[in-house]
Amino acid sequence: MKLVKLIVIFAALSASLPSCDFLEVETVGRTTMPNFFSDVPGLKAGLAGSYSKMYGYYSSEFYKYPEVAGSMIDLNIIGSEVEMVDQYNFTSDPEQEVGAVGYIWRKILETLANVNNVLEYAPPLIGQYPNQRSEIEMIQAQALFLRALCHFDLFRVYAQPYNYTADASHLGIPVLLMTPGPDDLPSRATARQVFDQIIKDLQDAEQLFGERFMTDAYHASKESVWALLSRVYLYKEDWENAILYSTRVIDRMPLAHGDEYLEMYHNLVPGKEAILRFNGLLKSKSLNSFYSSNEPVAMAADSLLGLFTDPEDIRLQLFAPDKNNELRISTKYRIMVEYTPDQERYDPFVFRVSEIYLNRAEAYLRAGEPVKAAADLGAIIARALNKNVDEVSINHQDDDQLMRSIKEERAKELSFEGHNFFDIVRYKDPLVRGSSTLSNVKRLENPNDLFVLPIPQSELNANTNMQGNPTVNN
Repeated sequence: MKLVKLIVIFAALSASLPSCDFLEVETVGRTTMPNFFSDVPGLKAGLAGSYSKMYGYYSSEFYKYPEVAGSMIDLNIIGSEVEMVDQYNFTSDPEQEVGAVGYIWRKILETLANVNNVLEYAPPLIGQYPNQRSEIEMIQAQALFLRALCHFDLFRVYAQPYNYTADASHLGIPVLLMTPGPDDLPSRATARQVFDQIIKDLQDAEQLFGERFMTDAYHASKESVWALLSRVYLYKEDWENAILYSTRVIDRMPLAHGDEYLEMYHNLVPGKEAILRFNGLLKSKSLNSFYSSNEPVAMAADSLLGLFTDPEDIRLQLFAPDKNNELRISTKYRIMVEYTPDQERYDPFVFRVSEIYLNRAEAYLRAGEPVKAAADLGAIIARALNKNVDEVSINHQDDDQLMRSIKEERAKELSFEGHNFFDIVRYKDPLVRGSSTLSNVKRLENPNDLFVLPIPQSELNANTNMQGNPTVNN
């Protein structure tokens, strides 16, 4: 089947082998993989390949999709050849192998294949190399985190949100814990089963990390595990656990303020509040091109810019004027310091502390603690306006207004970072675009069959156990 072939072809060897054609890669991969993973350096190389593959999908269609399908950016030009235009107009085609529908599916499965190979071959090495047990466990912990993230990301694109049905019994995605054989035909698990596995992988990773904490922002860490659990539980509407894991992150990591806030975008540094970014050194410049300073494919919509009511908001410094002198061009993927070609990098954020504050604010409000929700929201607003928290007044008497404020701050704070559409869908809000949109789609009610991408038709053709999504696969 298509899914199985992808997993076989893009196994961990892809991190170290030269480019080959289909048959050569398939043959070499099957015969040499046990040798490749026969020692700890091979295991480390497999993990490095997993990170590289993950950067590949975060720096491309997956990261752009929740922005163009959302309500806060506009495509600058509309035409059949414009990147992501089908996702902007909700006209995605199951036959679209070259583009978001096929690429997101394939790239995440490629990554998942690498990760599963690392996890398959790691346990025997502990017995063979007992003196390197700690190092192997750290590799396992990172791989478990990456596997959880792969499943979570694939779910958000191809399945309706966890709260789509009361018991999360609707179709999710295949849960893949090992590389399937050529005769295996995986089917889609329920949303509940997918989330249960994601949480299990993260809990196992947390245990393996033990008391070893973050050393850099470019590798998964115990803090990364907590950050993903914060987000997963938020999507699951498990407010107590969302608060618990958000608090663990916040207790260990600070917000970035002032110049340090801007530098995490404009300088060649990971950033003070970075929990996890994927390393783009000398890799794809796709995000830089998509949000280009000269001819951007995508720019801020009036619906986003209209949320900025204070001209002193530091986040306005992350926009540049377009040809009409309007602050519509994002500079989150623009380097503004001198650098040499061998330093160029565009590192997409996976997690940063600002999101975790907003996660906890939402969870506190939903859990009936509006005062605490207002305090977390106030921390984000105060930082944005360069004020002390006690200078920011937030009405915590009106839950509806407080929730609107949290949503607005998420839109402003996390713009161009792959959140907007996923938030709209899980909120069960309608998609409402501003007057500046060039799309024919101005509004869509929620829930909606169009709020997921179709399962690629090639996958459905190859696997009789795979079910498509209603409407978009019809």
